[in-house]
Amino acid sequence: MMRKTTKIIFTTVCALGISVAALAQEKKWTLQESVNHALENNISVKQASNTLLTNEQDIIAAKGRFLPTVSANASHSLSTGNIELFQGQFANRTSNSTSLGLNVNETVFNGFRNTNLYKQSQLSLEANQLELDRIKDDISLNVVNAYLNILFNVENLETAKAQYEFSKKQLQRVNELVDAGAQPRADVYDAQATLSRDLQSVTVAENNYELSLLTLSQLLQVPFNGFAVEEIDLDDPSAELMYNDVTPVLNYALANRSEIKVAEKNIEISELGTEISKAGFYPSVSLGYGFGSNVFYSNLDQNEDPFFQQLNDQKSHRFSLNVNIPIFSQFQNKTAVAKSRIQEENAKLGLEQTKLNLESNIQRAFTDARSALRAYEAAKVSLESQELAFNNAQERYNIGAMNGFDLEQSRLRLVNAESSLINAKYDFIFKTKVLDFYLGKPITE
Repeated sequence: MMRKTTKIIFTTVCALGISVAALAQEKKWTLQESVNHALENNISVKQASNTLLTNEQDIIAAKGRFLPTVSANASHSLSTGNIELFQGQFANRTSNSTSLGLNVNETVFNGFRNTNLYKQSQLSLEANQLELDRIKDDISLNVVNAYLNILFNVENLETAKAQYEFSKKQLQRVNELVDAGAQPRADVYDAQATLSRDLQSVTVAENNYELSLLTLSQLLQVPFNGFAVEEIDLDDPSAELMYNDVTPVLNYALANRSEIKVAEKNIEISELGTEISKAGFYPSVSLGYGFGSNVFYSNLDQNEDPFFQQLNDQKSHRFSLNVNIPIFSQFQNKTAVAKSRIQEENAKLGLEQTKLNLESNIQRAFTDARSALRAYEAAKVSLESQELAFNNAQERYNIGAMNGFDLEQSRLRLVNAESSLINAKYDFIFKTKVLDFYLGKPITE
């Protein structure tokens, strides 16, 4: 009975495992799921998030600089051996000495150093948050590109399979014509060679499709085995997707892009760094308070007060005001300020360089999108022409007015036109997505 029950449980577990594996393989990733998964699991995103956690601790530490430092101390010493009580008179003494103390120190003024350090830590957090946003934007764009590449290879594969099926039918048609004596036997060999080339094209298309899936799965850091995406039925793009003018894109990007804001934050951070360096020229003022007490007893005096009595009788308080005025610091303060100002100038140059890079990227993206639109429109016209030409070539071939070689050349031109249209279509879609990306629009829609 026990053996039978164990067998049932084992069978059930195996069945459940197979079902789960089947469901895992049947899952198809949507574009939004792919982007969300990449943002949640990408190592660069996690590292940038950890940097934010470090910045938060820096802010806590900067706040702590405004609070007083409190320390306590306690010591006990034991001394034993001969001691000269009077001239020429020695005694063996064992003594114990205990001291307790509490110290409090508060910085009153240090050239606004603590205030600027706190502001700087806040700016660093804001800058790194913006940097995290930039990293997420780049990852999202990479995922969209990889996803569109899969869809592109799907269409290429479908086209290759359609051409292969057409070649099979064409081979059958040629065999019929040869058997009827309307075509020479050589046309069969040509048709068979065409079928082989089309089969090779299918194999290449399948390999490209698999490689594009592998690229996206690696980007998402998920197992490649069973990985699949949801195919999106993309409508043929139109010229309406294209922006008429690049100026709005530029203006929005320069005002809102994360890399610009990061560069601006870096200028503010460097300016605070200069103010922090200047603090070395200011005097520093601090207040101090100390509390202490001592206890002493030895074996030579039997009339000493008890421990806690001595502790109470010998307690003392100490108040202090410390003013430190810098006079000469071996040029340390002067060089620190000079270096901070250089960093400030570099930060300003960094902002200008970031603006130039962003403007260059947007101008290039706009030019690429405009060229992609022209290529797409030209590819549509070319495909229509090649379809008409191929249909005409088929009719001529069927009536014997064209040989098989010329028909194959016409078919190859049609295949190339179809491939060019698919390539131009996805190239134009992605280029417009890049412009949407710089304009702050969702790129997963």
